[in-house]
Amino acid sequence: MTRTRRCLGLGLALLPTILLAGACGNGAAQGPQPPQAVTIGPESVARVERGELRTGPLISGELRPEREATVRAEVGGSILDVLVEEGQPVRQGALLVRIEARALDDARLSAQSAVRSAEQALGVAEREAARTETLVKGGALAERELEAARNAVAAAQAQLADARARLALAERQLADTVIRAPITGIVSNRPVNRGDVVSAGAELVTIIDPSSMRLDASVPSAALRSLEVGAPVEFRVRGYGDQVFTGRIERISPSADPITRQVPIYVSVPNTAGRLIAGLFAEGRVTSETRTGLIAPAAAVETDGSASWVIRVRNGKAERIAVEVGLTDEARGQVELIAGVEEGDLLLTGAAQAVTPGTPVSVAGEPVAARPH
Repeated sequence: MTRTRRCLGLGLALLPTILLAGACGNGAAQGPQPPQAVTIGPESVARVERGELRTGPLISGELRPEREATVRAEVGGSILDVLVEEGQPVRQGALLVRIEARALDDARLSAQSAVRSAEQALGVAEREAARTETLVKGGALAERELEAARNAVAAAQAQLADARARLALAERQLADTVIRAPITGIVSNRPVNRGDVVSAGAELVTIIDPSSMRLDASVPSAALRSLEVGAPVEFRVRGYGDQVFTGRIERISPSADPITRQVPIYVSVPNTAGRLIAGLFAEGRVTSETRTGLIAPAAAVETDGSASWVIRVRNGKAERIAVEVGLTDEARGQVELIAGVEEGDLLLTGAAQAVTPGTPVSVAGEPVAARPH
């Protein structure tokens, strides 16, 4: 009896120890598991590279010809011939359009006849004045007769001058019926056809010089301090893919748009190859500052308040690294990393940045090589 009680007491005394040991054993079996390895697609990683970074205000606008000539009718009439087509190259002085000139030709003939009549009248008046002067000197006529003869000469001279002016006008109007190209270029618009009746001032042909284009763009007024005449501009044109064109600011408008508060700028664009076409929409940037350094996609950098950080893959694991950001190239979507990373570092971008630091990471198709700390 006494022995039984002694064994029962010993068992009760050891029970908490056994329970504690069992609890510890279960806790060790259910402890935190090591993070599972993840595989990242190549589209979600980027390398830190050394390159050139450019910053400046973004611009948008329309391409226009630097030199353009709209040829208009100087006289009204019926179109006899149109000798050019849209898209046709022409040289300065080339014949473009001819307007009917029968009425103007009649006016010229009439003016020529008036000139001949005035010339004859002037000759008669001059001879009469010479004869009168001789008679006055001989005492046969009074002095007033000579004065009247000289007045007749002056009147005849005035009539001749008027007739010649009317003849010059008729000839000029007749010449205006033959329309020639004022510049060398390409016909961009030709709104008239043979047989059309036009009035003075009507548009006949528009010619542009494609060798030099102009980008009429605008920038926010807040970016004025970054603008100056001669500053380089990079832009892309809709329809030309990723091809980059360059130009320089030629003029800056002294006033902003009253509605948008955008400031117009005019960019001169060399177009010696003739590839650019007027009327296309363009977007780009004024280059205000250029710097060479370590760059990475902006999508690889996260900012929390004043602190910036990246998720770097090194030795096959993800790690969070604080970085210092410099210039931001908004047009290319790149940022300068001044401190925290090295050239060649592999960074996670986009949704891949949600990977927990310490997680083993591999890149599909590109195994991550171990790099020493």
